Amino acid sequence: MALNAPSVLLCGTVALLIVSLQHTAMAQGGPPTPKVIVSTPIAKRVPRWDEFTGRFEPIEQVEVRPRVSGFIDQIHFKDGEMVQKDDVLFTIDPRPYQIAADSAKADVMKAKAQVVFAFADYERGEQLVASRTVPVKELEQRKANLDTATATEESADAALRNADLNLQWTEVRAPLGGRISDRKVDVGNLVAGGQGTSTTLLTTIVRLDPIYFVFEASEADYLRYSRQAVTGGPTAARDAATPVQINLADETDWPHHGVMNFVDNRLSSRSGTIRGRAILDNKDLFLTPGTFGRVRVFGGDIDALLIPDQAISSDQANKIVMTVGPDNKIVPKPVILGPLAEGLRVITSGLAATDQVVISGIANPFVRPGAQVDPVPGDIKTAEK
Repeated sequence: MALNAPSVLLCGTVALLIVSLQHTAMAQGGPPTPKVIVSTPIAKRVPRWDEFTGRFEPIEQVEVRPRVSGFIDQIHFKDGEMVQKDDVLFTIDPRPYQIAADSAKADVMKAKAQVVFAFADYERGEQLVASRTVPVKELEQRKANLDTATATEESADAALRNADLNLQWTEVRAPLGGRISDRKVDVGNLVAGGQGTSTTLLTTIVRLDPIYFVFEASEADYLRYSRQAVTGGPTAARDAATPVQINLADETDWPHHGVMNFVDNRLSSRSGTIRGRAILDNKDLFLTPGTFGRVRVFGGDIDALLIPDQAISSDQANKIVMTVGPDNKIVPKPVILGPLAEGLRVITSGLAATDQVVISGIANPFVRPGAQVDPVPGDIKTAEK
């Protein structure tokens, strides 16, 4: 709807009046000095937790391969289920190996008969030599025949044990308990067994409880922990009692607890990091190898300054804390943040214990570097346990 001339004139008059009042207010001293609540940081000795990124790995894993060749006759598991040690997983057609075992058993019986005959022949030879009926050379020949028959029997026994072992290996059993992967072959397939690398992969098994968490720490972290170990502090690397806490990508707290159990014997020449490993229980089998997570490693108690997170602002890549100077003007201080402790943020550097930190009122647009403020004393409180 179009406005008439008197309406336009009235709007313009009101706008001029508002601008005039604003200029008058500014001429009379401008907006009032903003109030802010300030407090000194809490100086306290708190536990230090260093955070690293890593992933879960199985404590044991194995590739299941056949020791004998043959056709797969049966599969005794479902893909992805839990199996126990010595459970039968695959059955290779045992008939050829049963025939070989039976043949080896017959060879043992034959060898035993030869030993019995050679032993009796040797005893007769001893009697004949004693009566001077045959020469000593004949007895020696019979003794050689007995020894040969005995060796043949031992060889047949070994062949029988080998045949029985091959027959036993037609049942491919789980070498450890854990979660099995999917089958890599189906019933009816010919698989290659043996001791070489050309054997057929049947499936894999991983043990899930307990489970490892593997991560890499920087050289600086390793040196700090090593120096703490020299001075009697927690090693975090060599001490199996050094605690760790772990969370997953969708977790905000640290519900998974374990201890360090290994640190590698050298730093990587390419990355300058050293590999560490923690171990933790996984009774419910929730944690899966390959899953990424964050680990907190206990690094000993440190003297720290604590402030609330809302007192921290960002300036591009820097973290800033607003403080109030002796002249009641805002003084920004770049800080380096540490972890949370008792619900407050640890400041590792950039603040002094006597600084008056703005803990409330920082959102006021007039609270900016160099601005005059009216500080009101306040308190920083830790989270209740």
